[in-house]
Amino acid sequence: MRLPGPAKALRAVEAVRAAKPLKAVRARLREPRSRRRAVQAAMLACVFALAPAGWMHAVADGRVRTVADAPARDVAVVFGAGLRDGGPTPYLAHRLDTAAELYRAGRVKVVLVTGDNSRTEYDEPDAMRAYLVEHGVPDRRIVSDYAGFDTWDSCVRAKKIFGVERALLVTQGFHVRRAVALCGSAGIEAYGVGVTEPRDVTWYYGAVREIFAAGKAAADAVTDRQPTFLGPAEPGVAEALAHARGGTVATGTGPATDAPDTGSAGPG
Repeated sequence: MRLPGPAKALRAVEAVRAAKPLKAVRARLREPRSRRRAVQAAMLACVFALAPAGWMHAVADGRVRTVADAPARDVAVVFGAGLRDGGPTPYLAHRLDTAAELYRAGRVKVVLVTGDNSRTEYDEPDAMRAYLVEHGVPDRRIVSDYAGFDTWDSCVRAKKIFGVERALLVTQGFHVRRAVALCGSAGIEAYGVGVTEPRDVTWYYGAVREIFAAGKAAADAVTDRQPTFLGPAEPGVAEALAHARGGTVATGTGPATDAPDTGSAGPG
């Protein structure tokens, strides 16, 4: 076996030594490129994650008011926010207080309370109605939606089931833009009245939750998702408004008739 000469062996060793720095340089050049790609991917993910929130804020821009400067509308929509020992939670009570204030100020004529009644032992709308009556809103001016399982369902049902065209939406400040955006997508010309709350644990939880809820809201609006339960049209809002205006309600295309004393607008 013929061994390579000293010169050839030396050149081979030098070539190996020279190759090591080149490999290190190439590795260092590749590192920033892969890091840049990772940063770009993270930025793109952030854009997609925040886009729905940006949509909500853009749609609701200029449409969030206070009780003092809210435009007059026939209907206020109050979204459910949970029960405690059969009565409204503090956050829900604050929403109802604001709705009662809007009614007393003459900003609205009818209050549509929309919430969850999927179980017999859990009835948000009836608890909301009872609270409003206790706080001075006449029972015949309150309409109950028992299938408002989430914000989108409540908005779609307000439009399709109860015939609401324009409304004031009453909810906490961190939720009000989503409510305005979704009801707008459902076909309601809406303004939101944001309820101010102290920045406690519940508030921060709600604010963080809104970031994640924005994605679902955008998906619901884009896909025009059907509510959990739609059902036939209900005359509750028309009857309550008729009572507010003098006791007649238009039924279909026929002549106006005396408003009945039954239905979801309350017993009287």
